[in-house]
Amino acid sequence: MKKTILFATLIMTACTPEQEENLGLKDAFSDDFVIGMALNTQQYKEQDSRALPILNKHVNSITPENDMKWMYIHPEVDQFYFDDADQFVEFGLKRGDFIVGHTLVWHNQIPDWVFEDESGEPLSREELLERMRDHITTIVTRYKGKIDGWDVVNEALNEDGTMRESKWYQIIGEDYVAKAFQFAHEADPEAHLYYNDYNLHLPDKADGAARLVASIQAQGIPVTGIGMQGHWGLDYPSVPVLKRSLDLFAPLGLIAITELDIDVLPSASGYRGADVTRREDLFDEINPFVEGLSDSVQTLFDKQYHMLFDVFEEYSDNIHRVTFWGVTDGDSWKNDWPVEGRTNYPLLFNREGKEKSVIQEILD
Repeated sequence: MKKTILFATLIMTACTPEQEENLGLKDAFSDDFVIGMALNTQQYKEQDSRALPILNKHVNSITPENDMKWMYIHPEVDQFYFDDADQFVEFGLKRGDFIVGHTLVWHNQIPDWVFEDESGEPLSREELLERMRDHITTIVTRYKGKIDGWDVVNEALNEDGTMRESKWYQIIGEDYVAKAFQFAHEADPEAHLYYNDYNLHLPDKADGAARLVASIQAQGIPVTGIGMQGHWGLDYPSVPVLKRSLDLFAPLGLIAITELDIDVLPSASGYRGADVTRREDLFDEINPFVEGLSDSVQTLFDKQYHMLFDVFEEYSDNIHRVTFWGVTDGDSWKNDWPVEGRTNYPLLFNREGKEKSVIQEILD
């Protein structure tokens, strides 16, 4: 039987001061959406003493940051590695969380052999489809009834909304996305199935994602909705831009705000995106906050998170989940991307695991 989450209605006026102090994000938004975080290996193995109190107080949904990506869970043609994924799922089941699997089909963090035969030659369309089916079916079937939702296909679009020329696209064609959703639905008909991408606040890319998902749904293949990666900054997205995308995606199903963080550091090149292969050189001007944020930047950070949660709550009939990409600032990939060695502050908890003041402001 599919696991469900029961939400209790909170009447703030009836809370004692002690109850208000212990109120977490998952409680405050219990009538609106679940609150998630992406966990690294040490966190779901309960080896990170900073993370556990945060998860217990604030979180009722979890996503594995890396350990279910192809290179880790399916490293060889005939070899799956499930030990870490099993522990992740058991951790979520024990807590009663809404569990998200990330990610089944992506062009990054994937071994070269996936696209090649024994001689190193490219697979045919039929061979690669069969390899995709085997991967998806094996993993989704293993966690059927345990994992509640999947990021089925990740980042299949260019910034202008056209299809990315990945090896999936080159060998199979545009319908590789539809096929992935078909295989995932066949393996677990009850699971949430999301298309997940970054920069979906940008009109061209948002339009492309909406067209892609609508075209798959028109074929009778279930797509639960869109995962809107929230790798954003101090001055973007604006309220009108964000609302445009939410209005566009709402008719397509549930919306998940995924991978949420706010980059507070300047870019060397002006790039705004989340291409994990991108790298820039380190110099002092783009690492200005080694000793901590300035008051002016902290104010902008707080204001942006305020705005985002105001909009999320306004669209709570359509938004099912808000997931932060990491637990504390020290865990965030933003410290090393696209420039290694920087000190970033993109999340709601500092490096010691302490709540930032903006959390209480959001709760209030």
